[in-house]
Order: sequence, then C-alpha cells, then structure tokens
Amino acid sequence: MTSAAEIPASQADAMVSIADLQNDAGIASDPLRTATGVYVTVHGHFYQPPRENPYLDTIERQPSAAPFHDWNERIHHECYRPNAFARVLNQRGEVIGIVNNYEYLSFNIGPTLMSWLERYDVEVYQRILEADRKSCDRLKGHGNAIAQAYNHIILPLANERDKYTQIRWGKADFRSRFGRDPEGMWLAETAVDYPTLEVLVDEGIQFIVLAPSQAERCRLIPSDEQPVTQWHEVGGSQIDPTRPYRCFLADGRYIDIFFYDGPISRDMGFNDVLSDSYNFAGRIGQAVRGDHRRSQLISAATDGETFGHHKGGTEKCLAYAFTQEFLHRGWTVTNFAHYLSINPPTWEVVLKPVTAWSCSHGVNRWQDDCGCGGGGVWNQKWRRPLRDALDWLRDKLVKVYEETGRQFFRDPWAARDEYIQVIRDRSPENVENFLGRHRTRKLTAAEQIDALRLLEMQRHSLLMYTSCGWFFEEISRPEGVQILRYAARALELAGDVAGVQLEKCFVKRLAFAPSNVDFFKDGAAVYRHLVVSAQISFKQVAAHYAITSLFTSYARQQRVYCYDAQQLDYQVQRMGSLTLAVGQLRLVSEITWESSHLVFAVLHLGGWDFHCCIQPFAGRRVYSKLKDKVFNSLKQASAAHAILAMHQMFGNESFSLQNLFAEERHRIMGLLSRETLTRLDQLYTQVYRDNYGVLMAFHRDELPVPQELQVAAEIALSNRALTAIKALDSAISDPQLVLCHLAELEAIATEANHMRCQLKIRDGKPTLEKLILRSLWQLLHDTDPHTLSADLDFIRRLIEVGNQLNLGLSLAQCQELYFNCLQPRIEPLFQVAMQAQLMGENKRSGETADVTTKTDCDIIQLRQLLQLGEKLAVDVSFWLSQLP
Repeated sequence: MTSAAEIPASQADAMVSIADLQNDAGIASDPLRTATGVYVTVHGHFYQPPRENPYLDTIERQPSAAPFHDWNERIHHECYRPNAFARVLNQRGEVIGIVNNYEYLSFNIGPTLMSWLERYDVEVYQRILEADRKSCDRLKGHGNAIAQAYNHIILPLANERDKYTQIRWGKADFRSRFGRDPEGMWLAETAVDYPTLEVLVDEGIQFIVLAPSQAERCRLIPSDEQPVTQWHEVGGSQIDPTRPYRCFLADGRYIDIFFYDGPISRDMGFNDVLSDSYNFAGRIGQAVRGDHRRSQLISAATDGETFGHHKGGTEKCLAYAFTQEFLHRGWTVTNFAHYLSINPPTWEVVLKPVTAWSCSHGVNRWQDDCGCGGGGVWNQKWRRPLRDALDWLRDKLVKVYEETGRQFFRDPWAARDEYIQVIRDRSPENVENFLGRHRTRKLTAAEQIDALRLLEMQRHSLLMYTSCGWFFEEISRPEGVQILRYAARALELAGDVAGVQLEKCFVKRLAFAPSNVDFFKDGAAVYRHLVVSAQISFKQVAAHYAITSLFTSYARQQRVYCYDAQQLDYQVQRMGSLTLAVGQLRLVSEITWESSHLVFAVLHLGGWDFHCCIQPFAGRRVYSKLKDKVFNSLKQASAAHAILAMHQMFGNESFSLQNLFAEERHRIMGLLSRETLTRLDQLYTQVYRDNYGVLMAFHRDELPVPQELQVAAEIALSNRALTAIKALDSAISDPQLVLCHLAELEAIATEANHMRCQLKIRDGKPTLEKLILRSLWQLLHDTDPHTLSADLDFIRRLIEVGNQLNLGLSLAQCQELYFNCLQPRIEPLFQVAMQAQLMGENKRSGETADVTTKTDCDIIQLRQLLQLGEKLAVDVSFWLSQLP
C-alpha cells in the first residue's frame, strides 16, 4: 500500500497552470489570486448545545458555571469575547495591538449559539459579522464563516427529511446573519455518509471539512492527458491533507472536501503548541512539504472553545501568529473557500461508509455502547434504547404533523423548512406573513395557534436529537435531560393540537435505557424525576406572576420570559403581617400565541410562607364575588380564615415559593433575607466598633486574631464598602458628592488593609467596573481641558481603590476603549502639544511666557493621559518618550 506522502511529486503536480508558466517567466504572482507557496488555515468549530428551558425560552441559572450565570456566559467570558478582542502584547505585558481573531480564523458558530450571542453581547456578535465581511474583502469575496447544520445533530442517523431541514435551517440562519450564502458547512462531529453528501449537494454546499481518518482511498482525477490513474489506500489517516479533494456521487455530481491535519489538530487540543506563537508556527512548519509543489495548504481544526476556555489565554497566541509570525515565514493566512477558488481539486477521494471525528466506531457513540466517551465502570447501554425511543416518537409526530398540518399548510414540510424565518423573528407581523405564505386558506385565531403548535412540535422533535445528549457517559447528565425535555415539550404540543397521548408509550420505551446512577435505575425514572417536574403550565406562569407581584411593580403589560402578561385587574391589602393580592391576568405565549385568562389570589403569611391559588376567569360577576369574599376573610386578621376562603373559591390546588421559577425564587429569597441580614450586619458592626482597639492591638503585636472578631470586622467593612460603591454610582452626576463617596471608599480600603480583612463585596465589582468604563468613555469622547486632570485623577483613584479592595477588577473593556482611541483621539492631542511647544520655543516676543505656560499645562495633561494608558497596560512608551 502506498501512502499519500509517498506519491511522486511529479504525479501530484502533473496539472500545470498558466500561473506556473508566468512564474517561470519571472512574473510575480499574487498569492491571494494564484495558488503559490504555503497557505495556513486554522478552523474553529464554535458551538454550545441549546440550553434554553423549552417553556421559558431562556437559560436558567447553572450553579456549576459560577461565578457566571450559566455556561454560555462563562465560556463567552473566557473565549468568544477574548477572541473578538485578542491582545498582542509586548515584553512588558502591555497591549500593542488588539486583533479580531475571527477575521483570520476559519470558523463556524452554531446557529443556536449565535442567537444567544446576539441577545447577550451584541458588540461581540457584530465583531463576528464584521470579521466575515473583512475576510471577504481580503480574500476576494470568500468569507471566513461557514454554516453549520442547525442544532448539531448527527446527520447520518437522521432521516432524509430531517437532513434537509437541518441543512436548510443552517443555511437560512447563516444567510440572515452574514448576508451571503454559505460556501461550506460544518457537520456536527464531522459525521458523514453518502446520503448526507447527496443532501448537501442538493442544497448547494460546495465543500465540507473532515478528519483524515474518514478517507478510504484517493487518486489523481483522470484527465484527457492521463485517463487512467492509480488509487491509493489511505484508510489509516494517511491522506495528504495539504490539498483539497473532490468526492463524486453515484450520479456524477460532487462535493469538495478538505481534510484537516490530524496531528496538528490533536496537539492544539491536548498539547502545549498554543503556549506561544513561535511554538505554534514551528509545529505548523513541521507539516510543510518540501517537495517543491506549487502550493500547499496546512489546515488545522479544533473546537473553537480551545482558544481561551479549554486553554486560557491562547487567543493571544492566535492573534500574534495571524498578524506577525505566519507573515514572517512567508505564509498566507486563508480560509477553505478562498483556497478552493484558486486551487480547485486535482484529486478525488472515496470516503469510508459512515464516520465521525470523535468516534472510532463510525457513529456508534450516538446510538450504541461503543465505549467512546466512557470511563471507569459506567457503561453506555442506555444509548440505543434512548435513540430507539426518540426515533419512535419522531415517527409518531410525523404522522400527527402530516395529518393535522394538511388542514393548515399547502405543503407542511415546506412550511417546516421555512419556519426558521419565524424562529429568527417572532414578531407578530413576521409570523402573520409566514402563515400567509403557507396557509391553505384564511385561518381562524384558534387555527393559527394550532398551526404554530405543530411547527413548534417539529422544532422540538429536531432539538431532541442534539448530539450532546449521547456524547457522555450517563443519560441523567444535563445534556441527556435537556434532550428529554425537548421530547416532553413535543409530546405536550402533539396532545394539545391533535389530542394524541404518546407519553405513556414513550416512557415505557425509556425504561429500557439503564442508568448508571442507582437512584434513577433507568431513563423512565430520569424522565419522571428530572423532566416531568420541570414542565410548566399557564397556571404556573400565573402563580409566578402573582407571588412576584408582591415584590415587583408590574406594568399593565409586561413580558414575563416568553409570555406577554396583561394585568386586567390587581388589588392588594395588608393586615398586620399578612399581605393578600387578588388579580386578573391574561397570558399570551409569544411562541405559539396560546393564551389563558386567569384569576389569582396570593397570600403572604410572612417570612417564607406563601399560599397562591389560580383558576380560569369565569366572568366578571364570579370574579367580583371571589374578590369580595377573599378580601373579607382577611379582615379577621386570620391566616387560617383567608386560606379557607381561598380554597372555597379556588379549590385545593395551590402554589408556594417553591413553585417560582428558579431565578425569581432566588431573588425573592434574597429580599426576604434582607431584614434578617440587616439586623446581623448591625450586630457585627457594633461588635467591630466595640472591639476596634482590641483588634488593632492583636494586629500590632502580630498575634492571632480571634476568629469571631475578625469575621465581625470583615462583614462590617464589606457592608460599608458595598454601600459606598452604590452611593458612588448613584451620585455620579454630582461631582462634589462623588468625591466624598470616593474618599470614604478609600478610607474603608485603608482600614481593611490595616485590619488584614478579606472583604467579600462581589456585587461591588461590576458596579465599579461600569463606573470606570463610563468615566473613561466620557473623558475620551467629550474631553474638557479644564477638568481633564481632575477627571484623570478620578479614574486613577477608582482603579486604585478597586485594587486595594482586592475586587479583581476586569478592565478589559477600558483597555479596548483606550487603545481604540489612541490613534484617532490621543495622537492629535499629542501633535497639538508638540507644535505648541515648538512655537513657544521659537517665539521671542513678550507673550512667550504665556504660550510656554499654556504649553506646559497641555504637556502635563497629555502626560497624565498617557500615564492612564500605562495603568491600563497599553503601550504608550513611544508618546511618553517624546514628551519633554
């Protein structure tokens, strides 16, 4: 067997182009237009599984991601944002450049992750879109971004219809964001088979990226000059990844394929090649072929989260490599689409039947106990029953969708394929336009709801195949639970719209999926304990609204997660420690347009005790009678009488604080604890004050401080510091008051240092960071020469007090703001000051002293402004060195 590396260079480069002749004639070629030399592509597959609650359309708090709200936020902080603003540093660790790595990376970002980014950090989202536009400009119309199948399902395991929808949704989402059709598509886990290739070709996808282990054999494409060429077996990852390949289908159509360099990609993920740019470039250089071929592409691919999340700070390595190291070596940074445009395949490839990059058993990791992703004594025998149960459910839902959907849609499957337009924009106008294009006739309001329910049922039937559900070792992990929650929502919608009851049979099938956790035993128990308990009804949303209304001033119309809450009536009365609210509420789902008109009564007995009842609105007379009876019961100042009256009017079903959605439950728990904590704070403060001299004596004599006294000092000073930070932020429009609060905060920091206190003021950190950023923006964009020195000193003091308090301030955004203003705003000030100084030196008239004095002031202020840059770790040494 001959490996690709052993194929003679003469055969590999048999096809001579005009560019070769031009080069032979000494005519210089542009490597962006003609394939010449070494090209480098680093691909990042950026993806997070959809984590939204299927009923609330939002991600709930994930304690394992602390101190961040959820894992999307944490990874964003560590990876997505740092790559949008990657630092290039000098030897002193100062910023000399900020690079948008997405402008040089080949990348795909999962559509569900892009939707989250668009909501959470629009600045980073826009940087990603801008990076693709700039790469299009640099690389002759070929952008760095490629598409991804919508929600990361294993396409070879999907039925044909789901393959088409997943690819069409991925394309449509890409087009709506990047303003162009995708040339390539990333397949989840690079899982591929020939039926998947056929769908990709049908949908106009020009190329994909695979692992070298997925190729079986390759050969030079036969031509008129060489009609017969030899096949080379490359099944052991021996394919040459430095060139593109063409993969032909049975009908003669084809798709082009790039195989990333396996060893480099593994080293990026599991070794230290990303420790610095020199190392990284050296590792890539080892893959450059020295056989005098006209051009070659060295490509590596890995999870995008490697750059900053899995390997902290490695986005800096990429930034310097892209902008400096690769250029010094004469390499051209490109992407797959651009390289394909200047160097179309001269080789063809045959793939192994069914493969993926993270499973050596084809795609069994997502359907069988193949051992991949396991470890220890746990098995994955649950994978096949889970897959079978979902396939059974999918097929049942197909029947529901087709039979019921024909009543509403001319072509139900065409409507599903275009439903991505609604997922991207759920405004009433857009939904109505969508329904207008697909409906069989004018639909009633109830029929519109059923039509949207059907489409949501299909969306959740696709989401339940998200690959992460099978990737790890246990069905009860969050990833497995999440896909079961999607399945549960699809089941519920099928029941609502068609009256079919499929849940019992589905759960029966899940019982064949054994769990490795003794408590659960099987998938059916996982479903009952972790999925059913998380289902949410309109009554629960109303109960959430009712209980939180005691602590929140709701507007007449308020968005509550993905529901529009219309407050039709609301009245609250208090009697001693009891608080009673009665209201009338209309809830409308923004997703399915379902609505419910409900009545609630909520009684707060004090502390943690709440009693809430909900029932459908039965008319004004019944509601008025209910309200009178419940409020009359409160007049006896008896909780028992009030609860009895509520049960007589509403029935026995009730809700408590535990039924609140987690986010609000935690907020209200904090509010309810505030009074107790305030009393404790006062107590600790008094203990600290009474024992201040004793504490100072212990510290002065270097003796161990009694723990009780040290804790009292830390709590007292932490509360004082947090109060001062909030006061500082609130008083920002009053300069004198601001300075008073800042001086107080500085005094607290000094006192805490003397007492060796470790203050706990986590909530103060983001407040101080925003205050510094706001003050810096004001200074740089609305510079007032008369107050410049004072404004600079204020920012400096804010940073210093944050450091004294050990808040761990993140000044990344301040650093970005200052660096971006360095050239357009600060350099002109520098030029004006230098010119004024030169004029002052040349003047010999009586006004020289005045000019010099003003110039000296300008230079002093400029020096202070540049010294602020030093504090923000921005390299301003050039400008400072020029000042007198």
